[in-house]
Amino acid sequence: MRMTLQELATTLGADIEGDPQLELRGLAPIESAGEGDLTFLANKKYEKYLAETRASAIILAPNIELPHDRLAAVRLEDPYVGFVKALRLFFTTQRYAGPGIHAQSVIDETAVIGDDVTIAAGAVIGAGVRIGRGTVIAEGVVIRDNVEIGEDSLLYPNVTVLDRSRIGSRVILHAGTTIGSDGFGFAPHEGRYEKIPQVGFVIIEDDVEIGANCAIDRGTLGPTIIRRGVKLDNLIQIAHNVEIGEDSVVAAQAGISGSTVIGRHVIIAGQAGLVGHIEIGANVTIGAQAGVSKTLTGDGKMFRGSPAREIREELRLEAAMRRLPELIKTVREQGSRIKELEQALQQEREN
Repeated sequence: MRMTLQELATTLGADIEGDPQLELRGLAPIESAGEGDLTFLANKKYEKYLAETRASAIILAPNIELPHDRLAAVRLEDPYVGFVKALRLFFTTQRYAGPGIHAQSVIDETAVIGDDVTIAAGAVIGAGVRIGRGTVIAEGVVIRDNVEIGEDSLLYPNVTVLDRSRIGSRVILHAGTTIGSDGFGFAPHEGRYEKIPQVGFVIIEDDVEIGANCAIDRGTLGPTIIRRGVKLDNLIQIAHNVEIGEDSVVAAQAGISGSTVIGRHVIIAGQAGLVGHIEIGANVTIGAQAGVSKTLTGDGKMFRGSPAREIREELRLEAAMRRLPELIKTVREQGSRIKELEQALQQEREN
């Protein structure tokens, strides 16, 4: 797609500096952009590329000066949001040919398929399934009985949605993800483990995006709930009866154990692990590889480490840990010196 600088500015509601008729052909990172490209500057780490970028135009904040007049400017208070909107203008989300139902899909006669739905080859749709208008079901997707999916959702190849799961509108499920697998529930009995039937279900509300190869387990009783606007990265495990609050974000390889409740607008960084039956308060941030063993609260607070501690305490402990080798050496030296003094004192007494 191509557009002029003025067309872009009008769509974004931005001010411009430069030729309004400048033609833009695409977007690229500031360090590798070329002629005809639009780029952006939202992180001070990349200001060093501003003078040397070969881009034709740049989205940046009003208080940053251009290094030369060869570079046109699109001025926005939040350049990163402007960049996201520009991406949507230049590149549409990958869709599938259609709408239509491929002859090699398998659809139960009791399923209700909405208007303008796309169902690709190899998809399997079970009994009592309801799929809303404009939703795309890609190759190899399996949707078991009595699942409900809203409008304009996108299920990428080999997604599995198991019985009675409820998925909202504008939901994106990336390849290989499983919704509604059995929770990890086993009761110890006479030295063995008896499987606890997992008879609950999963609710995924509107505008959720879940990355590739994630597992969202069904509740033991009742639902596991992913609230509106949640974004999950790849390779995430969400256990039975977990609830994740609106607009929360979880990065790759994190795991959340059963019945834990996450508040709204929480950030959980990569490889963090949370035990079960705890609560994480709204607007809390949990750092990478944190081990969370108890309830964490405090609006805007950040926790890090294993066990997870408030960031200031964790930084003090890390600073102390860095001094440990030196302190151990000092203690050993002092111990040797004390031993020498004791020996000298003993010799004096004997003399």
